[in-house]
Amino acid sequence: MPADHMEKTVPTVVPARPPNSEGERKSTNFHPSLWGDFFLNYEPPTAPQQACMKGRAEVLREEVRTLLKGLKEVQKILDITMAIQRLGLDMYYVNEINELLHFVYSSDYNDKDLNLVSLRFYLLRKNGYNMSSGIFLSFKDNEGNFIVDDTRSLLNLYNAANLRVYGEKVLDEAATFTISRLEGVLESSDSILSTEVSFALEAPIFRRARIVEMRNYIPIYEIEATRNETILEFAKLNFNLLQLLYCEELNKITLWWKELKVKSNLSFSRDRIVEMYFWMNGALYEPHYSHSRIILTRVTAFMTIIDDIFDTYGTTEESMLLAEAINRWDESAIGLLPEYIRGFYAYLLKTFDSFEEELGPEKRYRLKRLVQAYTKELKWRDEDYTPKTLEEHFEVSMRSSGGFTLAAASFVGMDDIATKDIFEWILSYPSLFKTFDIFVRLSNDIVSNKREQTGDHYASTIQCYMKEHGTTIHETYQRLRELIEDSWKDMVEHCTNPIDDQPLIMPQTVVNFARTVTTMYTHGDAFTSSHTIKEMISSIYVVPIQV
Repeated sequence: MPADHMEKTVPTVVPARPPNSEGERKSTNFHPSLWGDFFLNYEPPTAPQQACMKGRAEVLREEVRTLLKGLKEVQKILDITMAIQRLGLDMYYVNEINELLHFVYSSDYNDKDLNLVSLRFYLLRKNGYNMSSGIFLSFKDNEGNFIVDDTRSLLNLYNAANLRVYGEKVLDEAATFTISRLEGVLESSDSILSTEVSFALEAPIFRRARIVEMRNYIPIYEIEATRNETILEFAKLNFNLLQLLYCEELNKITLWWKELKVKSNLSFSRDRIVEMYFWMNGALYEPHYSHSRIILTRVTAFMTIIDDIFDTYGTTEESMLLAEAINRWDESAIGLLPEYIRGFYAYLLKTFDSFEEELGPEKRYRLKRLVQAYTKELKWRDEDYTPKTLEEHFEVSMRSSGGFTLAAASFVGMDDIATKDIFEWILSYPSLFKTFDIFVRLSNDIVSNKREQTGDHYASTIQCYMKEHGTTIHETYQRLRELIEDSWKDMVEHCTNPIDDQPLIMPQTVVNFARTVTTMYTHGDAFTSSHTIKEMISSIYVVPIQV
């Protein structure tokens, strides 16, 4: 390419340099895909077998509906509603559950029963009711300690406490108290609730990805003394039917990924198409969002490849050329790019154009904003610059987290709310999406800091905070985890008190993304080191539940 042409097209913010001091291409060292062509070879049950499953599930679904309509007792309503939500069946009974919760909200109840009070608070607040946390003050003794007599009440208090918002001191105290007590229960207990306690200490129910919770809770519910056999059988069949649908989608998305790899040289990038799909599936698990999951997985795949070019494999010059090409968004920009990126860029344009109608014209804007953030981080890296404050860091790294790009695109296919006004509100970057971006950025930085800082990487929020406040690494982790807790409080606030008169599904969908982020980062960076969630993915997509 002529030098004068290079000067016209490449932004001059940073000098080009190789990824390492020897000027050689840096190895990415990402482990290969754990799944290969597994889902390409997927063979579903025969049509008659599927028809039999669907027929039985339909019968059970209506039997459960009849059961719900006959409930009159507050405790029974709460127990069954909680079970149905955890089993992932609530999507079939939205109206019935709303009516039952309204009945609960309007009915008298035993406010001396901590288990009932906690469960009532959790379900009502989670479903948008304005609930006062002051009721929990009556369960403290004269020394300010909570009075809890049994593990079930402790678990429900813990779940209620994790629906707290700013200023709820009693729930802050309840959260600290219950974590400490649950850790003690786990060490000393071999009871039927030990599995529940173990899951709780990883994440409270509100923060768990729905598909993961669904799969984990079915065997727990199966041994509950108060289980309902109809609900249990329906939950198992429903999960297996969802698994068939997910595997069909994985077959399509894996075929697309294989074609992309053939047309592009992607040997340097993370081969994580199944994990990408799992991420999107965690956010949108309902059957009618099938098309949305496929589109969002493709968007995630492109974001991952671009991130790997900027962050790991590409030189500064190559990355800036890609940024220029994405800014142009035209086939004429292919000639700007190094050979190994050209096929990828052409496929990017082709794929995005293929779902123009679903994502709308602003789709390019979102991706361009993401890449602009990547280029600024590249400048930080090359100039060895650490932002002076965390706020300055967030001005760039909130956007580069990719949270907004994906969450905004997640409303694809939601025809009932995906209006022009809604998308204009989304593009205004309201506080809900800012909070989510901060949550994603901090969650990622905490688990990936050690790996990223051993290489050639820009200063993360961790290095920035340490420099700004003079803290140790341990103190910094503690403070950033507190900021993550603050993000959850913000997201809960949006769910319980939606602002700007936006539909409740808006913050609920963002929370679903946050849940999957929590799942991916509970034991390190499970996206990059995906072997940590292989068993989880297998349980959801490979192994059916025995009915």
